[in-house]
Parts: sequence; structure tokens; C-alpha cells
Amino acid sequence: MTTPSMEDHLEQIYLLSLTKGYTRVSDVADALSILPSSASKMAQKLGESGYIEYEKYGRISLTGKGTTIGKQLLDRHRLLERFLRQIGVPEQRIEREVEQLEHHFSWGTLELLRNWLHVLEERQATSKGS
Repeated sequence: MTTPSMEDHLEQIYLLSLTKGYTRVSDVADALSILPSSASKMAQKLGESGYIEYEKYGRISLTGKGTTIGKQLLDRHRLLERFLRQIGVPEQRIEREVEQLEHHFSWGTLELLRNWLHVLEERQATSKGS
């Protein structure tokens, strides 16, 4: 079971790892605007939970389990961004709002939201083409 803080770290590690396949504690700390010591403690927890491989003062690499969860977390984040844009939330508020919302939706509700957005976006594309 992951906590919201673990999810935030995993999502960020996944995002940072997309280009190089790994990241470092300092990169995660910078991206989350936290102290490197806090990022290091969380890396230890995530390593103990089997989500990452972590070398102290070295690279952080996602395990298969961590990659799967990280992708799901990033997809959830992007889905909520799309939803907030659709309902007219100003762009400058979207990131903050997503951070507040993303841990409060069940995966089942997110799937319903994904389906609803798909239908809505198809309708919008069809009406633009008319």
C-alpha cells in the first residue's frame, strides 16, 4: 500500500527516468521542491517496498513494479489535467488543483472519468469537423 507521499515520489521518479532510465535523489528533491534528505528517506522506503533500486548517493532505478505504478500515477495526473481543462479551470491553477485532487479518486472512478472524457473529446472533434 502506498501513501500519497510515496505516490508523489514514484510519479516523479517515473517522469524523471523516462529520458535516461534512472534519476538521482537530488533530481527528485529539486522536482518536488523538498530537501534531499527527505527525498533520500523516501527512496529508502520505496526501495524497501520493492518499487525502486536505490544506491545511496547514486542512481535511482525503477523496478518492474515501480515502473507499472509510476506509469499509472502519471496517467492519473494527466487525466486529471485534461478533466480540469475541459471544465474550464484556468491553466495557472491546474497543476496545484491536480496535486490536491489526485490522491482522492479511486481507480474505478478514474476509469469512469477517462471514459467520459473520451466520449466528450470525440464529440468535440466531430463538431469541429462539421
